Amino acid sequence: MSDLFAQGAPDIIREKRPLADRLRPKTLDEVSGQAHLTGPDGVLRRMIEAGSLGSMIFWGPPGTGKTTVARLLSGEAGLAFEQISAIFSGVADLKKVFESARARRMSGRQTLLFVDEIHRFNRAQQDSFLPVMEDGTVILVGATTENPSFELNAALLSRARVLTFRSHDEESLTELLARAETVEAKALPLDPEARASLIRMADGDGRAVLTLAEEVWRAARSGEVFDAAALQEVVQRRAPVYDKGQDGHYNLISALHKSIRGSDPDAALYYLCRMFDAGEDPLFLGRRLVRMAVEDIGLADPQALVVANAAKDAYDFLGSPEGELALANACVYLATAPKSNGVYVAYKAAMRSAKEHGSLLPPKHILNAPTKLMKGEGYGDGYRYDHDQPDAFSGQDYFPEKMGRQQYYDPPERGFEREIRKRLDWWSKLRRERGG
Repeated sequence: MSDLFAQGAPDIIREKRPLADRLRPKTLDEVSGQAHLTGPDGVLRRMIEAGSLGSMIFWGPPGTGKTTVARLLSGEAGLAFEQISAIFSGVADLKKVFESARARRMSGRQTLLFVDEIHRFNRAQQDSFLPVMEDGTVILVGATTENPSFELNAALLSRARVLTFRSHDEESLTELLARAETVEAKALPLDPEARASLIRMADGDGRAVLTLAEEVWRAARSGEVFDAAALQEVVQRRAPVYDKGQDGHYNLISALHKSIRGSDPDAALYYLCRMFDAGEDPLFLGRRLVRMAVEDIGLADPQALVVANAAKDAYDFLGSPEGELALANACVYLATAPKSNGVYVAYKAAMRSAKEHGSLLPPKHILNAPTKLMKGEGYGDGYRYDHDQPDAFSGQDYFPEKMGRQQYYDPPERGFEREIRKRLDWWSKLRRERGG
């Protein structure tokens, strides 16, 4: 038994290693999909040639090679490599790592400290890196899938360069599959359509495409070739990369909002369906559509708010899957409606005035006078009831006297606001004529 484990174990372990691990690049030249960083003119290549690596934050989706590149950098630069995960490490672990790095530095060797999921460290833990970065004890390389601007301390960011890792495109995923077939010495049992479908399922994740390939090889019987439908049954469907509390969520809702604002119903429907497909709460989307109706369409089409609100209520009433169609109707209606932010701009301007001018008393002629004292103070004196005036318009000034007349709302010549513009111009003319 001891001979079996002593001699055979290494080969057995090697065979059982995941394909993604076996295909892990051994040099920067073998890294796929990140030519802007690792290619001949890439940022990291230039740093290595200059013999000067600084602390960095690697920001990008899962499966894009952040860990691998960090390890390769340490080898290229002749640095000791230490790796920790913010998920499993605490203050005590950091102290041990820093002490080891200081000991190496005393012997003349610097340490590249790779911190996976660095955004998981709290503010105080992030601050603990600052002294060892500043005195050169470590070159920090932090990896994160979240936007560093929101998740990392400003002090940490000021001492590290943020490098963006890109999702794998179709070309680089195809290259990874070709390398996998070379290593396995057999072709993937997929027809062309199924192969393309597998690449789409990977959603830009290099590790995922290799994991999916392994599942296909495990499932295929001798001589069997899967079409797209069979592939979907075999591997099931990998959920899109999307976290409702983080960047993917905000990126897609921003894309939906801007597509509607930009009057592109096709793009708007696409992003709406992306979010449905990723499991977003449809009522959240309904509420956002209501917001878009009041912010970007406003009174250019007063029905927009009615339609959006009705769609939200329809989903609440019907549930899934029928209710999603109501939201899709609202999405297309909003995207094709005339656009105006006139009321939105006016609201913000009026709010600024309200804050700047304080508690100014309205003009006395529009104040009610329920008591003799108030009548004696001039409350209600000179008020002209608009319905009794020609054109049902008195032209009086309703702003506080110390403030003077203001204009916040300037409706554009679009949609229903074209009619509002005509009315405002007419009332302005009457106000000048009547000295209001």
